Amino acid sequence: QVQLVESGGGLVQAGGSLRLSCAASGLASERTFSPYAMAWFRQAPGKEREFVAGVDWWNSDTTSYADSVKGRFTISRDNAKNTVYLQMNSLSPEDTAVYYCAADFYGGGGRNRQDSYEYWGQGTQVTVSS
Repeated sequence: QVQLVESGGGLVQAGGSLRLSCAASGLASERTFSPYAMAWFRQAPGKEREFVAGVDWWNSDTTSYADSVKGRFTISRDNAKNTVYLQMNSLSPEDTAVYYCAADFYGGGGRNRQDSYEYWGQGTQVTVSS
């Protein structure tokens, strides 16, 4: 079973930057990690989990972003390293949340829907101070 492990979260001042990483873990060396898409979601206390950004695994030019982060966040992936990244710039306190990465192996669903993704990481905390 695919395991996803996020890293790179932490405390940053408003206006600063962070880069999150999500690496596939627990795969045998002979197994290929080949999802249709990877995405980042986030969840703030008392709020629903929301879509942040997504990228097609084999077409890195095909990306999507929530309106709230477009122009500030950039999603990318490294197929050779089985890793997806989220570069977050111009961070605001409104970006404070637990950030989760997710993998879609079946396709067919909307990229911004939680139920499109079968595998989820444990999350990494991002806190932006004002």
